[in-house]
Amino acid sequence: MADTEKRDREGSPDRFGYEWGTYAEILPIYEEQFRRWTPRLAASDWRGATFLDVGCGMGRNSFWPMSYGAAGGVAVDLDPRSLAAARHNLARFPALEVQERSAYDLPFENRFDVAFSIGVIHHLEFPDRALAAMVRAVKPGGRVAIWVYGRENNGWLIFFLDPLRRALFSRLPVAWVHHLSLYPTALLWLLLRLGLRPIAYFRLIATFGLPHLRSIVFDQMLPRIANYWSREEVAAMMSEAGLQDVTLDWVNEMSWAAIGRKSIE
Repeated sequence: MADTEKRDREGSPDRFGYEWGTYAEILPIYEEQFRRWTPRLAASDWRGATFLDVGCGMGRNSFWPMSYGAAGGVAVDLDPRSLAAARHNLARFPALEVQERSAYDLPFENRFDVAFSIGVIHHLEFPDRALAAMVRAVKPGGRVAIWVYGRENNGWLIFFLDPLRRALFSRLPVAWVHHLSLYPTALLWLLLRLGLRPIAYFRLIATFGLPHLRSIVFDQMLPRIANYWSREEVAAMMSEAGLQDVTLDWVNEMSWAAIGRKSIE
């Protein structure tokens, strides 16, 4: 396998393609999630802006900027199922292109007002390369935003569930993983009904229906790579990419939204 193919495969596009082919509907609650994942970008910030969505999945995170009045942009992913779902969901926005592109090999330079990647680069073998490509893609003074898993408040995932994912779930056929996701989802649904809501994240997902909850559990179980980064690690990653005025927000008390500006020099 060529190096390019190998590095892309490590990011699990085929496994996420199964997910987005299965959970392809854009739900109203996704807007609330998008706003939490991009807390420094108000709806008004998107009006007239161009953007790049890196790892667009089924298009849910490009849908909202276009709904807010974005001028257009490009959404990229690799798996045919993800791309098909994104094209279907975003068909009403002709100014938005959906392209088959690797996060590492983005052929854009100084083009977009905003580049963002939500829930993607923490699944990549070389997240710094993807972030560097995003920085190249935005105009001088443009913004780059990411949302990633945090280490803080995720000890139960890092020390118990993540080793199980690495040793077992990431090696199983993804259809099997999807079947198995039903059982922890049922347990989580029951615990939420019984009042298990220790942090903001659990209070949020307690409002979700069972299919949406299952999609989240499945999303945690399926990838080959999943990184959980501390605030300091995320800040360093953004600064090392050459971004200025970096700001981090703690999202749902378990993850990080980071945004910075590309130098105008």
